[in-house]
Amino acid sequence: MNGDRIEEFTLGELARHAGIEAERILAMIDEGILEPLGSRPRWRFPADSLRRVTLVLRLQRDLGVNLAGAALALQLLEELHGLRRRVRALETLLFEDLRGDLP
Repeated sequence: MNGDRIEEFTLGELARHAGIEAERILAMIDEGILEPLGSRPRWRFPADSLRRVTLVLRLQRDLGVNLAGAALALQLLEELHGLRRRVRALETLLFEDLRGDLP
């Protein structure tokens, strides 16, 4: 543990924190949305899993997206975030290079 920050959840803890039944977590595992660590019944879920579950629930509630659609949306969002990080890193390199060329 890192202070009060939770680093991993059990299946029951994740379901409880998300406010849903464990069966819905199992469905998200089947769809590839969540990847538990270890083997069942001692699965552990990284803390980031709660964010993923919360986002899936919002997509379902607000947009009527099914689990397959939510899995695709998560994949695309993660790809977008990765591309944004790369662009920021490239911008930093470019600006540092340009500053080095200034008199």
